[in-house]
Amino acid sequence: IGGALLLIVTITMIAIENRPPVEIAFHIGKPYEAVVRDSSFPVKTNTAFSEDIPPDPDSTWLNRRKTVFRFDDPQHGFTLPPTLFGAVIYRKGKVSSLRTSPMLEALPFAEAIALLEALQANFQNSGWRPIKRREGNDWLDTSPGNQAKLQAGLFIHGETVELIVPGKYGMFLNFKCYHRCDERNNDTAKYLIDVSISKDHG
Repeated sequence: IGGALLLIVTITMIAIENRPPVEIAFHIGKPYEAVVRDSSFPVKTNTAFSEDIPPDPDSTWLNRRKTVFRFDDPQHGFTLPPTLFGAVIYRKGKVSSLRTSPMLEALPFAEAIALLEALQANFQNSGWRPIKRREGNDWLDTSPGNQAKLQAGLFIHGETVELIVPGKYGMFLNFKCYHRCDERNNDTAKYLIDVSISKDHG
């Protein structure tokens, strides 16, 4: 009996892991009920509410099910890769921000760089632009000639670029070493990309 139960549990877990990702469709300023309507992710059952009367939505959290965040602005929209981590935050019943790591796990440097390049190209094609608050605050340089320098620097601190759609949206795109960083070993360290989106506060 125990072996049969273990087999059932194993098959069930594999089936869950192989399910196609669900989607949260959002943009900054989108009403909560519209997020519920447009998303295949079970938004209502994964949303925390305030203690107000009537209660307001506070935040929607992923439940470790593979989820795709689709930023559904018709001009500046994009779709992030599947993730297990993230939260949509609301204010006064509307989306105010997103925080996520658009990946399923920390990756070796070469794989993380490939993902970072794809993300930056996607954002650029959707009309997002770096904001220059200081010298050098531009797209993260992933060119082959800069990758060794970039990787060495990530052992010390993360690299961040601030992107905007002027007057509408702002984004922080962060690239950092996450696992076994203290060893400073290029072969064993793993990396994460974080994305935070909110209103452009200019």
